[in-house]
Amino acid sequence: MAAATAVSLQTYTNGTLSVKGASRALLLLVDPDPSMLDYLSASLTQQYSVRACRTIAQAVAALKEGLAPDIAFVESILPDGTGLKLLSELRVLRPTMPVVMTSCTGELRLVVQAVRAGARDFLQKPLRPSDLEEAVHALVIRKPAFAEGEEATELPINENVSFVLCNRRMREIRAQCALVAKVDLPVLILGESGTGKEVVAQYIHKMSARGHKTFLKVNCAAMPADLLESELFGYEQGAFTGAIKSKPGKFEICNGGTILLDEIGEMPPALQAKMLQVLQDGCFSRLGSRTTIQVDVRVIAATNIEMKLAIAEKRFREDLFYRLNGFSLNLPPLRERKDEVPLLVDHFTRKLAKKYECDALPMPPALMTACVGHNWPGNLRELENLVNRWLVLADEHMLLQEFIPNRIEPVASSDQGGLKDMVRSMKDDAEAIAIARALDLTRWNRKQAANELRISYKALLYKIRQYNLFPPQA
Repeated sequence: MAAATAVSLQTYTNGTLSVKGASRALLLLVDPDPSMLDYLSASLTQQYSVRACRTIAQAVAALKEGLAPDIAFVESILPDGTGLKLLSELRVLRPTMPVVMTSCTGELRLVVQAVRAGARDFLQKPLRPSDLEEAVHALVIRKPAFAEGEEATELPINENVSFVLCNRRMREIRAQCALVAKVDLPVLILGESGTGKEVVAQYIHKMSARGHKTFLKVNCAAMPADLLESELFGYEQGAFTGAIKSKPGKFEICNGGTILLDEIGEMPPALQAKMLQVLQDGCFSRLGSRTTIQVDVRVIAATNIEMKLAIAEKRFREDLFYRLNGFSLNLPPLRERKDEVPLLVDHFTRKLAKKYECDALPMPPALMTACVGHNWPGNLRELENLVNRWLVLADEHMLLQEFIPNRIEPVASSDQGGLKDMVRSMKDDAEAIAIARALDLTRWNRKQAANELRISYKALLYKIRQYNLFPPQA
C-alpha cells in the first residue's frame, strides 16, 4: 500500500486536490466536478489516502512524478478528453493498477468499450462513498497473492462448479466477466472445446442481477433442427405427431434468467432466423401456435468453431453473429496457461475425491511434471479425465505411459507390400489413433469430433466404419 504522512488539510494546487493520512491504500480520483471530489475525498479520508485530479493532464503528470495509486476511479468525460483516453495512458504508466470507470450514463456501448480497454469495474453516478469502498475492497484489499505476484483464485459458482484461475490472461477474463455481468447484453464466448466456456457463462450469470434466477444450457449440436426448435421454444398440443399436450420451451422456463446456447455455431440455418427475432425483441411463438410470447432472457452463446469462416461459407447468419456478439470473450487453451495446471489438478482431485467419497490422493511429482509439460489438446476436459483415472487406478506408471507419443513399429521386411504400402499403413494407423482420440475426448459426439478434426460429418462416419471404431461400453 502507498504510504502518506498525516495532515488534516485538503487543498487544491493547480486543480489537483491532495488528501493524505496514515499508511494505507492510495486512491486516485479523476473527475471534472470539484464538488464531487470534495464530497468523495472528505468521506474517504478516514480509511484511505486520496489524490484527486480534474483533468487527464493532471493525472498523467502526477503519475509521471512518481505517484503510485493502488486504484484509480476515472470519469468517462473529462475537460481534455475521454476517460477511455486516460485509461489507455494508465495502462502504460501503471499496467497492474486496477481502474474503475465512472459515468452519469450506463450506456452499453460505453461499458463495453471500458471493459475492452481494461477497466476492472464500472460505476454509474450518482456515486456514494460506499460504492468506491466496495471496489477498493474487491480489487485491492481482498486480492490474494500467489507465486511471483500472480493471483490464485477458486470462485465457487455452485456445489459442483468453480471458476479456477491464476493465469494473468484468465484473471483479465474474470475481471471482464464480473464487469460485463452488470450490463444486460448478449455475450459470445469463443474457445476450443473443453476450455471452460460453460463455467465462464455460469460465472457471468451468478455475478449478474439475474444470479438468483434460472440458468439453463442448451447444446445446439446435440439434436436435429425440429427437435432443437421445440426444445428452445416449446410446442402446442397437436403441433406434430406425438405432441399430446402443450410444452413450454427453455426460453419460457428461463424467463428472467440466463440461457446458454452451447455450440451455437452448429445451429441449423433454418432456426437462426427465429433466434435473431428473439434477440431483437424477446418474442417468439411455440410450434403450432399463432400466439406470440414475450420473455426477458439474457442470452450467452458459446462455440469452438471459427465464426468468420462459418459466415463466409454461409453456414451462419452474419446479422445473428453481430446480435450475439454484444461482448466477446476468447478463452485461451490450456496449453497457453500451463501455469494453471497444478492448481487445476488440485481442484479436480478434491472435487472427484468428494464425488467418490475417497481420499484426495496427491499426484506424484513425476506425473505432475508430465502434466505441466503436456499440450492438452482436450483442454480442461482431458485433464479432469486424467485426474479421474489417477484417483480410480492410482497407477502412476500407466498414466505416465499416456504422455509417451504413440509409436508405430517399423515394418522390417519387404514382404509387407513395399514402401508405398508400408507408408500407407503407417498413415492409416496414425489417422485411426487421431480419430479415436477425438471421439474419446468428445465423448463420442460425432459432430463435435468432426469439427475438432476439421473434416465433414459424413467423412468421419466413413472413417469410423473403415477403422472399425466402437464407443466404449457403458
